[in-house]
Amino acid sequence: MKLCSFHIGNHSSYGIVTDAGIIDLGKRLPQKTLREYLAAGDMSTAAALASAPADYAFNAVQHAPVIPNPDKIICVGLNYHDHIGETGREETRFPVLFARYSGSQIGHEQPLMKPLESDKFDYEGELAVIIGKECRRVSEADALNVVAGYSCYNDVSVRDWQKHTHQFMAGKTFYATGPFGPWMVTADEIPDPTILRLQTRLNGDVMQDTTTNLMIASIPRLISYCSTILPLLPGDVIVSGTPGGVGARRIPPVFMKEGDVCEVEISGIGVLRNTVKSED
Repeated sequence: MKLCSFHIGNHSSYGIVTDAGIIDLGKRLPQKTLREYLAAGDMSTAAALASAPADYAFNAVQHAPVIPNPDKIICVGLNYHDHIGETGREETRFPVLFARYSGSQIGHEQPLMKPLESDKFDYEGELAVIIGKECRRVSEADALNVVAGYSCYNDVSVRDWQKHTHQFMAGKTFYATGPFGPWMVTADEIPDPTILRLQTRLNGDVMQDTTTNLMIASIPRLISYCSTILPLLPGDVIVSGTPGGVGARRIPPVFMKEGDVCEVEISGIGVLRNTVKSED
């Protein structure tokens, strides 16, 4: 199944994405958000409604981040060899982690806001992992059993602010710079997340192109490591790192500007698309 979150008028909800449109689960089930539904732990209730008539055309709604209100968003840095190579850094023994806040997220086709403070506005296409079961110290062997699904993420970076200090956060969680979507594909449809192709395009030009088997820390390794630090909860998001080809490391650098269209496509999932808008 494909599950999404959305707004239409004054109504905020979540639903199943089908060829005919969106089936509004918030109208049909006790849980009113996708995070609450994942926490309830019964995907079969949505599956039973998958043949219901669509309530809205997919393009008739305002798309929200797949999980608008996660307890935590854990981002991974420097998780592909080619990205480490282009940054001139060295591979670390343990995953490089930093936090992004939920208020920085936007949905599919929502404006990607370039801040007034910087012109060094950079794309980072990534695979997002959505947790479906509470877990602590889960083993790598069992880690994929706690995954609810997968999505596309654009961990957009404000590069000069990212370099203000040794800590990444200042450049990684600006307002409306975290596109997440267009939907979550449930884990039963992606049994092996290490064989996916990830591509980032800017105005149709391919900027990043990789396969997820080239990650340094695999998805099971990331889940196991993060769940050792603190419990992972349903709806938590692990953003698994970007490959080489980021704009800041190109010669000359390529940064996003108003009117640019950035797309992140992952095989088996779909295309996340956002247009850059400069903040007023």
